Amino acid sequence: MQIGMLISSATVIRPTWTTAHLAQAALLAGHSVRFLEPGSMEVTVHGRVVARAHVLDTPESSPADLANKLAGLHLVRRYVDVGSLDLLVMRANPFTSTVQNLALMAQERGVRVVNDPTGIARTRSKSWLASLREVPHPPTLVTNDHDSARLFAEGQSHGVVLKPALGSGGRGVQHLRDPSRIANAMRDITRTQPGPIVIQGYLPDADQGEKRIFWVNGHIVGGYLRKRAPGAFHHNLQRGGLPEPVEVTDVDRAICNAIGPHLRRNGIVLAGLDIIGGALIECNTLNPGGIHYAESFCTKDGPSIAAHALQLITGTWNNTEAKHA
Repeated sequence: MQIGMLISSATVIRPTWTTAHLAQAALLAGHSVRFLEPGSMEVTVHGRVVARAHVLDTPESSPADLANKLAGLHLVRRYVDVGSLDLLVMRANPFTSTVQNLALMAQERGVRVVNDPTGIARTRSKSWLASLREVPHPPTLVTNDHDSARLFAEGQSHGVVLKPALGSGGRGVQHLRDPSRIANAMRDITRTQPGPIVIQGYLPDADQGEKRIFWVNGHIVGGYLRKRAPGAFHHNLQRGGLPEPVEVTDVDRAICNAIGPHLRRNGIVLAGLDIIGGALIECNTLNPGGIHYAESFCTKDGPSIAAHALQLITGTWNNTEAKHA
């Protein structure tokens, strides 16, 4: 199978990124991998959609070696007809109009795209989760109105967490205990992240950490715990959070079962689900990361988490094999 991976830029790929681990798993399984950047796309005079891809046909010594060669621009480059791909895996962030357009044109040419670009457009906003009443999540308001936000915050005994509806990496996320300051906090967020603001009731269980669960085509393939650094608020690893091993519980499985039908109807195959206590606080469908950290804590026999995920994505998973859930 010829697998394309749509990335924002080769030079920013890092050894810990899930993209490198999925690519190495694909190569070890006998697939070829083509890394496509949206800026390299061309439409020829004959109407073919092509991209000058970074090419790999055999595995590297490790995902880290793969990432370093890709970031250092040491891989062979070759023009690839996008329509000749068997599968295109979306690993680009941000989700620009160019990224979406390339994915849609691949899809139009019969290429299976994971995750579905239209589904990503629907689900990548944090406001999407807030609209799913049957999925356990914290009390949530999505608004730009300062008065509505203040009234909501006054009803939350542990304060509120504010975050932009679109964004990742913990950017713009704030914990606020004083409702009278919410207007200023909202203005601070919208200066750098325009759009509606998601306001969630703070969950005291957050003091114990935040789970990242990897959901792939209806299966839980693994996860890990993100804990705050001493004196910090953010769990996100880019903000100083620390990874720890975690057990997937029946509560986690129930949450995954609740969100699963909504993911499937939007063409989502790979998602990172962030869980605190018994609530789903975020659903990441653009390019969820962290498989490297989950694998570092995994001691079970069977394929790696990346290999399990790749098999579920490509439809080659054998249910008799050991699972990491």
